[in-house]
Amino acid sequence: MNQFRSSPFLSLPPVVKNLLLINLAMFLLLVLADAIYQVDLNWILGLHYPGSEAFRPYQLITHMFMHGGLGHIFFNMFALYMFGNVLEQVWGGKRFLTYYLVTGFGAALLHMLVAHIQIQSLLNDMPASTLETVKTDGMEALKIGKNYIDAKMGTLNAAFNAPTVGASGAVFGLLLAFGWLFPNAQLMLIFPPIPIRAKYFVIGYGAIELFLGFSQPGSNVAHFAHIGGMLFGIIFILLWKRNQFNQNRWN
Repeated sequence: MNQFRSSPFLSLPPVVKNLLLINLAMFLLLVLADAIYQVDLNWILGLHYPGSEAFRPYQLITHMFMHGGLGHIFFNMFALYMFGNVLEQVWGGKRFLTYYLVTGFGAALLHMLVAHIQIQSLLNDMPASTLETVKTDGMEALKIGKNYIDAKMGTLNAAFNAPTVGASGAVFGLLLAFGWLFPNAQLMLIFPPIPIRAKYFVIGYGAIELFLGFSQPGSNVAHFAHIGGMLFGIIFILLWKRNQFNQNRWN
């Protein structure tokens, strides 16, 4: 009889395990770079609006592995551990990784689209020179924790220059997939500590994010990125189910 029990981490499927390790390693690198070299890697690897001088195409991927603080990475990695573990075992590593990256990428696309609409709306009520001012000085102000006193310029600067970081878009995609595959599974809420079916949790959480996205357009939380992760998750699952149906139909 085996008298030794394997750790929960070692028993994880490989893709989830490696995603956890990469995210934790990048967070450690973020902390060390700031402590030793006073370099904030979130400004380099976080996702910037395409019109910003700090935007680089690789940020569409790297932003998913960067986080803004200990609480941010803890909750994202906890969700990846809880939901990703089940989904990878059901789907297999290749499909799970594809889904994770597609939903994270889709979250970034929707976030940038909403940022573009917000920026254009703000610029309609501002002088043409405002954008050049934000491009020239706005980013440096954000880097030292400051922003414009004028509310509209501050919102414009944050939308244009602030980096977006985190695995939240992909994590919301995982949440959507779990609710889709296991709609009647019982989840225990932290507050209030009551059980709830997965399908109701997903619908409720999605509705809250949509409400907050429209009611708090200048929030530090990328609510539409969360919605984007869910939206692209639905698209991915429906396309996969259709392709699976067509393959079975002609086999």
